[in-house]
Amino acid sequence: MTVALMWEARAVEGRGADLLAWVRQQPLADEPLRRDVLRAPQDRVLVITWWDAPYDADLPELPEPDAELVTRAVHRWRFEALPEH
Repeated sequence: MTVALMWEARAVEGRGADLLAWVRQQPLADEPLRRDVLRAPQDRVLVITWWDAPYDADLPELPEPDAELVTRAVHRWRFEALPEH
């Protein structure tokens, strides 16, 4: 099974580049199959990590950034990849 962990944060205004740099420097305790980093307007950063693991597996996740860097707590979601029909 493939599981995708999504991590999304919104930087303090004008600090999107800092948040993006912070995300890129964060190591994970294990190596995912894939790690995608995306950005959007309003200084938002999204990270999706893909894992070959059961849905409820204990997987490493990115931590919370320092409060001075973000406008709110990080949003996190977990999804199961489905086969195409």
